[in-house]
Amino acid sequence: MAIQQQVDGSGGSLVDVVIHRQPFNPWSALEAWLPEAAANAVFLGRVRPEDQRGDSLDALELVHYPGMCEQRIRDDAERLRQLHGADRVLVLHRVGKLPPGEPIVLVAVTADRRGAAQRCCAAVLEALKHEAPFWKREWRGGQGTWLEANTPL
Repeated sequence: MAIQQQVDGSGGSLVDVVIHRQPFNPWSALEAWLPEAAANAVFLGRVRPEDQRGDSLDALELVHYPGMCEQRIRDDAERLRQLHGADRVLVLHRVGKLPPGEPIVLVAVTADRRGAAQRCCAAVLEALKHEAPFWKREWRGGQGTWLEANTPL
């Protein structure tokens, strides 16, 4: 597990990024991370049971470029945190071969207003989908197919 953090002057973390190789419990992670804040926005994504064509999916495999991936996510999350006026951002993401229903991504944002938290959460998620260096392979019947693009919004 790799961790990248942007730290504020008081020693608290403003941006937490963790890439998990093993399953994680998003609710336990969120409970441990979530600070007191006026507004919280959370997105939890799970592996879909169908591939991009709508056929049954056995697993989704994600690979990443260690170090570079975490840094890119952290940089994007920090930029978006500042842009939207949010306080803190948490990004947890899985890599490896994941079965349908498995948690794959958790994005959480705290802010002093719901709009800032919601806009930042959505923007961080879109940056993850389109900018972070992850590669995906869909598995069906023992055969893997690399994806050329992410699913649309």
